[in-house]
Amino acid sequence: MGRPGAAPVMRMTGRLVQLVAGLFLYGFTMAMILESTLGLDPWDVLHEGLTHHVGLTFGQVVIAVGAVVLLLWVPLRQVPGIGTVLNVIVVGLAADVGIAVIARPDELWLRIALLVGGVVGNGFAGALYIGAALGSGPRDGLWLGLVRRTGRSVRLWRTVVEVTVVVLGFALGGTVGVGTVVYALTIGPLVQLFLRWTQFGPRP
Repeated sequence: MGRPGAAPVMRMTGRLVQLVAGLFLYGFTMAMILESTLGLDPWDVLHEGLTHHVGLTFGQVVIAVGAVVLLLWVPLRQVPGIGTVLNVIVVGLAADVGIAVIARPDELWLRIALLVGGVVGNGFAGALYIGAALGSGPRDGLWLGLVRRTGRSVRLWRTVVEVTVVVLGFALGGTVGVGTVVYALTIGPLVQLFLRWTQFGPRP
């Protein structure tokens, strides 16, 4: 027989590995979508827009924005988990790795392939880190906290938050395009699909 407590330790180790792998893949696929130049998801429109005005890389902006958003959790009384803290750090680092190794193609079909691969991969990555059930990302926690504090719907607050960041990001020079629409329409169903195989905790 195995030692008492070995199974829970192995289970937690598996969740941590899944979390870190998911976060790294999430950042890398963000870079794929960015390098397609066909449009970004709402938060990345803001991140890219900010890179035009501050002396930071895209990944560094992702980390900085994540840290600022995490501070907004305090008045909302949201409690971060280890996944929340790692999200702030790992996603931005992985995004910069992806930008460094992915060559921006000129051919449209390659840009479309980057976009599609990035969106599908991003959905799988999201399911990995959500399925680990070790804490929501700082950006998701923001609208979850607003829902909890106000009693209004998830649909309302997620829409308000994401419309706000995409408008602000576009005003700062972030890329809005067909990729933005594709991401918005497909990311939810993709994450739900992949969660069938990645779920550790209760299904969100």
